[in-house]
Amino acid sequence: MDEIVKVENLKKWFPVRMGFWETLVSRRQLFVRAVDGVSFELRKAEIFGLAGESGSGKTTTGRLVLRLIEPTSGRIFFEGKDLATLSEKEMKPLRRRMQIVFQDPYESLNPRMTIADIMAEPLRIQHAGNEGEIEKRVHDALENVQLVPPEEFLFRFPHELSGGQRQRVATGRALVLQPSFIVADEPVSMLDVSIRAEVLNLMVELVKKFGVSFLYITHDLALARHICDRIAVMYLGKIMEMGTAEQVILEPSHPYTKALIAAVPVPDPESARAEVVIKGEIPSPINPPSGCRFHTRCQNVKGEICRTAEPALVDIGNGHLVACHWIGSERVGDEKAK
Repeated sequence: MDEIVKVENLKKWFPVRMGFWETLVSRRQLFVRAVDGVSFELRKAEIFGLAGESGSGKTTTGRLVLRLIEPTSGRIFFEGKDLATLSEKEMKPLRRRMQIVFQDPYESLNPRMTIADIMAEPLRIQHAGNEGEIEKRVHDALENVQLVPPEEFLFRFPHELSGGQRQRVATGRALVLQPSFIVADEPVSMLDVSIRAEVLNLMVELVKKFGVSFLYITHDLALARHICDRIAVMYLGKIMEMGTAEQVILEPSHPYTKALIAAVPVPDPESARAEVVIKGEIPSPINPPSGCRFHTRCQNVKGEICRTAEPALVDIGNGHLVACHWIGSERVGDEKAK
């Protein structure tokens, strides 16, 4: 399969604004290391999941890939072009090929605009046809997201729609430019369970019908298993584990992934579950732990190497990547500890 997006060692450090006296006392500039060396690729007609706790850097990664925010360092390739080297003028034609569905459908739609204007706005910004052509594309986009008949929705305002309908409008707005890549930032987290299934099934249908690639950002591994082709688990700005959905969910190797999966509720009270508990809070990204970022909360810390050396993502078989000193071969960790 062809790569549509490729990210190499992507970083985003936000400078911390300090008070006047702190600036005088400390000459050291502090940074929030939101994304700190992330690499992955996204293939055509694939749903790639980014999972992890709040504060792990998932949303920032999604915005960086679209260059909605500027990266501190690293490379972002979209359809073979390095986005980090392009000017805003050079980026504009590419914007129609890459879109985003935001998390909150109540905040991402302008309450003063009708659905017709909301859907047509991207087309007008990109000068994608005359008003007759724009009207037809808006009509078709509403049908594609199953808001039918479109005439019933065109002249409504967002407050006149349900949460599921709003999220369909947000998805339709992303689709109206016929993009090849969409970032879906937790698009169903604020919706009821029954509506979630409808929106997620819609995403799968769009992949099949139009060959759209999705970067699906979520904290829900149960949903990620059913919708994603591959999953990367992030923690404190880094990828801890990456592989196919079956590898990551059914055969988790990293202690962090195991703990996240153990926290997913199972609708069977008699089901035997291995208890894997994450203790404490996620550390501050301003001063992340040395060595393995997860060692301060990991139950499997076995040596000084975990506290001093940062593990690399290593292939443990069939493209299943894990960043842990003690996964795959115990002797690798033993040799380094010596």
